[in-house]
Amino acid sequence: MPERTFSIGHVSSVTGCKVETIRFYEGIGLLPEPERTQGNQRRYLNRHINRLRFILHARELGLAVDAIRQLISLSENPAAPCEQVDEIARQQLLLVRTKIARLTQLAEELERIVASCSGERIADCRVMEVLADHSHCDHGDGGGRVQTQA
Repeated sequence: MPERTFSIGHVSSVTGCKVETIRFYEGIGLLPEPERTQGNQRRYLNRHINRLRFILHARELGLAVDAIRQLISLSENPAAPCEQVDEIARQQLLLVRTKIARLTQLAEELERIVASCSGERIADCRVMEVLADHSHCDHGDGGGRVQTQA
């Protein structure tokens, strides 16, 4: 008896993942491309759903696509030692703790700025003053360097 197959809509529904994201993960090779019907519709197996859930959980934990790719590759040899897997998790934990520390610092800075504002006129607003002149900040990002995320 052949294994049951599922449409991309069903996979989206049971995983909570958008159809476009499922296609994206296929396109970058994290999710293997499923078989297609004669009408060119994707037909997924339970293993695709399980892999997608793995990817989604890893993304929720903040893991980068390359780290997930490594983990998937490592999972193909279940008898191998898991030191590399542990190292990937340790590196992600360090990254998360660093982000938490940075966010805590930013929250404290915002609290300080808001507390110092009288809330009367924009011309006298401490929040606007600090935003206009980065030298008033205490959050330690290099004295006014603009940091952007790509």
